[in-house]
Amino acid sequence: MIQHKLKNISIILGSKSPRRKELLASMDIAFEVEVKETDESYDPALSAVEIVKYIAETKLSAFDRQRYFDKLLICADTIVVDEQGDVLGKPADLEEAKAVIKRLAGKSHRVYTAVALAYQDQKVSFVEETTVWLNHLSDEEIDYYVERFKPLDKAGSYGIQEWIGRVGINKIIGSYENVIGLPTARLQQELKRIFY
Repeated sequence: MIQHKLKNISIILGSKSPRRKELLASMDIAFEVEVKETDESYDPALSAVEIVKYIAETKLSAFDRQRYFDKLLICADTIVVDEQGDVLGKPADLEEAKAVIKRLAGKSHRVYTAVALAYQDQKVSFVEETTVWLNHLSDEEIDYYVERFKPLDKAGSYGIQEWIGRVGINKIIGSYENVIGLPTARLQQELKRIFY
């Protein structure tokens, strides 16, 4: 089993996201967190899939491959794309967060998480997609969520695992964990491919 094999390998999660830490720990994988500052700007001509993959791979490339050669590196990035195809990153402030949620309410949107992995001579990256439908929400509900939970560190201005996900998500197609920030089932499969 891959979890047994990984017990003898030093694993680094290159993300400061508390949600990714929780998800990786829930896979029964022991790891340390180490984050390298990276420039997350990208060419706006790229597609959503290319953008999120580029950012995850940029985070990975910030680690010195020689120094980390025998460590398993796991880096990730998540973006939200509305029905018009616009990429919605983290909001600048609470007002922008409210405007973004208002824009998503009553419609579907797509969440893409890219994961970039490196171990010795192997490098793998993949993108998982989940479609999410958000119910119509009143201004009062949107204000309540944003002011109470302050989702400034979240792509698309919301966290599906928080109050808004409990009361506002109509349905999803794809991985729920992917929306939180780490597609755990797909990650398990990719780790098996690397180590077996």
